[in-house]
This record gives sequence, structure tokens and C-alpha cells, in this order.
Amino acid sequence: MWGLIPLALIQSLLLCLGQVFVKLAMAGFNGFSWTWKFFCSQITNWWWLACGVSFGGATVLWMYILKHYPFSIAYPLSCLSYAFGMIAAIVIFHEQVSWTQWLGVVLIMAGCALIALK
Repeated sequence: MWGLIPLALIQSLLLCLGQVFVKLAMAGFNGFSWTWKFFCSQITNWWWLACGVSFGGATVLWMYILKHYPFSIAYPLSCLSYAFGMIAAIVIFHEQVSWTQWLGVVLIMAGCALIALK
């Protein structure tokens, strides 16, 4: 079961990176319109490509995890992405995080530890 933990960490990190790239892609999103120019501008947005690569990597790794580990242990460990998301919010987007949000992340991490120690 110890082999699952590094895989779950990498998979959660890829999920978080995908979400970060979506947010960065949306930051350059000036508004939706049903025009060719709009869709071409989105196709050439490198953040969307990075998002697709991150989510694609996370999906392939998730398929491997599901094939080789019990779902009842693997699925709860995917919540590690919440902790990575909190760190990304602070480091990349310079957001303020309250103590209650930190408490929530600590409880999630404690739950992940309890599941992984089975």
C-alpha cells in the first residue's frame, strides 16, 4: 500500500496544476463570443494546452492507480489535491487563507493519513 502514496501525491499535484492552468487561462479570457476570432484565440492559449496535459497525465495515472489499488483507499487519497490547491492559492494567486480554511485542510490531511495507514 505504501506504493500508492507517492502515486496519489503525483496524481493530486497534476490535478491541482490543471486547475491552476484553467484559472490562468480564464484570466486571459476577455469575454465569450460566438466568433471565429474568439475560438482561435482560445486554441492558441498555451494555458489550455498545459491544462490538458496536466489533466491528461492525472487521468492516465488515475487509471493505473484504479487498476492496482483498492478504490476505497485510492479515491479518498485524491483529496490531497485540496491541500495542493490551498498552497497554490497562496503562492501563485496571492490569496488570503483563513484559519478555518487551514483547519479544513488539516482535517482532510488527517483523514488521508488514517486511510493510508490501513
